[in-house]
Amino acid sequence: MKTIGVIPARLNSTRLPRKALTDIHGLPMCVHVYRRALMSPALDDVIIATDNQGIYNTVHRYGAKCFLTKDTHPTPTERVAEIAETVKADFYVQINGDEPLLNPAHIRTSVNSLIQAEADASVLARPFDKRNSPADFKLVLNKNNDVMYVTRSDIPSKGTMLKAYHIMSFTRRTLQRFTAMRPTAMEQREGHELLRLIENGLTVTASVVNSDSISVDVPEDLEYVRTQMLKDPVWSKYK
Repeated sequence: MKTIGVIPARLNSTRLPRKALTDIHGLPMCVHVYRRALMSPALDDVIIATDNQGIYNTVHRYGAKCFLTKDTHPTPTERVAEIAETVKADFYVQINGDEPLLNPAHIRTSVNSLIQAEADASVLARPFDKRNSPADFKLVLNKNNDVMYVTRSDIPSKGTMLKAYHIMSFTRRTLQRFTAMRPTAMEQREGHELLRLIENGLTVTASVVNSDSISVDVPEDLEYVRTQMLKDPVWSKYK
């Protein structure tokens, strides 16, 4: 079984301009993500997928493998699906480029969750207690740990709130089906592409893990990551 890690990275971000290239202790954010993904033995290769020449040129200077993709993709998962058209594998792990505190060990957790549940896709989740934070996606799970809903609202699941931790695994077939589907009503309402799969009857399983990782969406998140990075044990292994 071959597994490819794909890191979607775009330059334009409404809340945090030039987010993917934002400096965190001497490295662009997406390079932190790339180097951490390389540390996972679950991956046979890691690729940054971007539609921006500036990102492409920058990450190449740091030795990262990067592919230029179309600039018309409405979601990161479409960018991953484009990579899957040319780079053949059994599984693809979407590792969002704004998760610079990700734990490399959690990549295997995501892949194993997909395989063991025989699901169409998987996502990680972490306990979360920050209120009134619409930039953070929350997950609602059923008793089998399948995702029932993804929302920006403060909705509890299994006794607490669960934040989406964006290490998501897909089969190649799921990515093909995803791009053939039209965006759905819930997806457009909440702004999360996993809802497209759920609304069309596909199974998305989740694994709950302990993690300090957050998606960097606003300046407050960036300051949190810069502070946490200084005491993060993974950082010392590649800085």
